[in-house]
Amino acid sequence: MIRVYPLRKDYTDDQITAFPLQVVGHNAGEVFCIKPVTDSTRWERKQLYDHELEEIHPWYYRNWLVEDQILVEYAPGKKCGMYRFTYPAHAVHRILLSPVDKWVLNGNGEISGSSLYHGDTKVYLYGQFDSPYDGALTFKDGVVALKYAISYISVAAAKVSFEQELAGKGFAEIEETARAAWHRIMNQISVEGGTEAQRRAFFTALYRCHERMVNISEEGAYYSGFDKQVHADVRPFYVDDAAWDTYQAMHPLRMILHPHQEEDMLASYVRMYEQSGWMPQFPRLFGDHACMNGFHSTIIFLDAYRKGLHIADVEKAYEGMKKNALQATMLPWRNGRLTWLDEFYNHNGYYPALRPGEKEIIPEVDTFEKRQAVAVTLGHSYDDWALGKLAKELGHDSDALLFEKRARAYMNLWNAEKEFFMPKDEQHHWIDIDPGWDGGPGGRDYYDENNGWTYQWQVAFDIPGLIQLFGGRERFERKLDTLFHAELGRQRYQFWAKFPDATGLMGQFSMGNEPGFHIPYLYNYVGKGWKTQRMIRSLLDIWFKDNQFGIPGDEDGGGMSAFVVFSSIGFYPVTAGEPVYTIGSPVFSKVVVHLENGKDFTMVAHNCSAVNKYVQGVKMNGKERKDLFFTHEELVNGGTLELEMGDKPSHL
Repeated sequence: MIRVYPLRKDYTDDQITAFPLQVVGHNAGEVFCIKPVTDSTRWERKQLYDHELEEIHPWYYRNWLVEDQILVEYAPGKKCGMYRFTYPAHAVHRILLSPVDKWVLNGNGEISGSSLYHGDTKVYLYGQFDSPYDGALTFKDGVVALKYAISYISVAAAKVSFEQELAGKGFAEIEETARAAWHRIMNQISVEGGTEAQRRAFFTALYRCHERMVNISEEGAYYSGFDKQVHADVRPFYVDDAAWDTYQAMHPLRMILHPHQEEDMLASYVRMYEQSGWMPQFPRLFGDHACMNGFHSTIIFLDAYRKGLHIADVEKAYEGMKKNALQATMLPWRNGRLTWLDEFYNHNGYYPALRPGEKEIIPEVDTFEKRQAVAVTLGHSYDDWALGKLAKELGHDSDALLFEKRARAYMNLWNAEKEFFMPKDEQHHWIDIDPGWDGGPGGRDYYDENNGWTYQWQVAFDIPGLIQLFGGRERFERKLDTLFHAELGRQRYQFWAKFPDATGLMGQFSMGNEPGFHIPYLYNYVGKGWKTQRMIRSLLDIWFKDNQFGIPGDEDGGGMSAFVVFSSIGFYPVTAGEPVYTIGSPVFSKVVVHLENGKDFTMVAHNCSAVNKYVQGVKMNGKERKDLFFTHEELVNGGTLELEMGDKPSHL
């Protein structure tokens, strides 16, 4: 539950504002901030530090405040943590507390407090300093340690966690416990070969894939922001997800590495529905955060169900997903019931768009996020496909027919002449736009964060259908080639002023944003796997370095890192919801994934190197394959995938 990092603008900032005791949600705010000082300075003063003296590990943090000459150290627990400050000998030893939080100095080294997060969610603290303090929180000792626990239930609950996790333990023991926990996680995948830089980038990505979701249960109870109540429940309750970012690769990766944890997370989604009446999109501590577009938890549930995970009360889950599909607005960044736009979609099979310059008349539309008419249509086509497949699995045949029909809505916006998904107005007329440029900031009138070149491929659930829309395999391949080589049509500074999320560019392909993750693998579906292999190696090499610039866009708490993990070990789940993986080009000569069921999945890439990136032959469990696909069942049964690699493209 605990997340901590120094508060600064970004890596280039050499000043720290404060040190939080808890970062409540991914990119969503901190509480209970403190700062060690050696004088009577004001809270607003920032503290200079030296990058070369900063040391960062998942289990330990260390920094040196240059002007104050204070050594800062930190070690995390599950619901607890410990700071240790080493002051210069002849100075005041003082700690400042953030003025926005409510602190209670209890004497004898104790401290407690509460903070209000997101307007209505209480966060509680219980802690102990290892030495007494005076009224100004000044200490006699030159080394001052603070052990503390965080709760979303009460100070008393925080104290229980404190006693269970920290009582009688020193800094070294807390650090070692955290180190051992991360050691177990990181050693679930072992690799051989590749370069040191590739291994470092890979394991950094694997670490980042474990940031969310977050277990907020506290000894058989949890606070839920979905009904603002405390619930007794022995099953872990997870929050802090972003389905638009995580459904494609992050959740599928967890279904391989931690299926039981994934089951708990999906069980949490079901409880959120029971408590709030809606299946959430971006579940946070405070409740659902209406963000982006689509109800992509539907895809996650189908994916888990087809991969054999146990979904607690799957019928209740289906009930919630069906309610969202039929009764909730599709408007981006909005929660609530149907609007006129949604009624139009239900009758006509597409979200209607406005013409350039036409004034918005629907009051529910977000003034910045706009209608995103094409993106909404494509996204909900995928959601309805998943819901239809799950309905069929569960025996709801009439629902299956309904949602299978709705899943074909994407075809209504395919403009065969332009070979792009294009907007239509409410009179069913095409709106003639430049799909690479029009639509305002982020293309949000029609697309979302990316332009029409990216959304040209947003039919991962029906790739044969998309190939048919392009007019066959050859035209599909040529259009993919064009994507990776197309000019922006303007200076990059102009393009990025309008599309700041479309980073990591190769032609019009954006590696730095989630909608593009599956695109390089589409060559596999038209018999040109060598182009996928070449492109994946190139993307990993160019955009995912082992330095400060090693992530080409908004990483979104594991969303993009999961792409790196999959692609580095040699395969990817192109269609979340289908228990199938397609092969790319591994950077390692051998990978072993240690599964929860006690079996190992092994990938061996013979003769693998920077030059030998092309797959010449495929064997699964010793039997030759003629294609570049294998199943989830083969993986979890402990299969061995063998690839023969070479320096020239092959027919695979």
